[in-house]
Amino acid sequence: MSDPYLSRTPVHEQVIDGFGTVRVLPVDPDADAGVIHGWVSEERAAFWGMNGLTPGQVADVYAHMAGLDTHHAFLVVKDGEPVALFQTYEPGADRVSECYDVEPGDIGVHLLLAPSGTAGPRHGWTAALTGALVAYVLLGLDRRRIVVDPDVRNVKAVGRFLRQGFTAGPEVLLPEIDLPEVHLPEKKAQLAFLRREVAFPE
Repeated sequence: MSDPYLSRTPVHEQVIDGFGTVRVLPVDPDADAGVIHGWVSEERAAFWGMNGLTPGQVADVYAHMAGLDTHHAFLVVKDGEPVALFQTYEPGADRVSECYDVEPGDIGVHLLLAPSGTAGPRHGWTAALTGALVAYVLLGLDRRRIVVDPDVRNVKAVGRFLRQGFTAGPEVLLPEIDLPEVHLPEKKAQLAFLRREVAFPE
């Protein structure tokens, strides 16, 4: 079976022994809207905040993001199969900056994993995939620290980051954003941080 994503240029590609090849591709709003819509429409993705949107609305969201210098969206592909939606952002240009002291070299990320499918949970799978994304942002983008802000009710996401080596920060209330091009309700979030020297000790 041919890889439909092979013609697209990744911002990061990593071969992980015993796991496979991970490629991080900038989201193509039109081409990827169907896949992303399928993920964000599921009940388990309620915390992503896009339940109820049409495929066209999903495409519009990521077309808007593609025009920003501070926020970027990526489709993560493993061995030709889309497995995650990954977003990076400059914390200083995001509402999270109102809730913690941003340091030089910080980068924020959001991660939505694809459903595990009929095979069910796969031991070590999430850790391997997340490890490749951590390598991309800390080494590939030369950043010093990652910040994440999952909803406090999203215990699976919080636990996943802590198992990956993140240190829990404070619980904060992210303020509502109400602009013509984007609306984000306020969110009680659990901040967590991962420094480069912790993820990749000398």
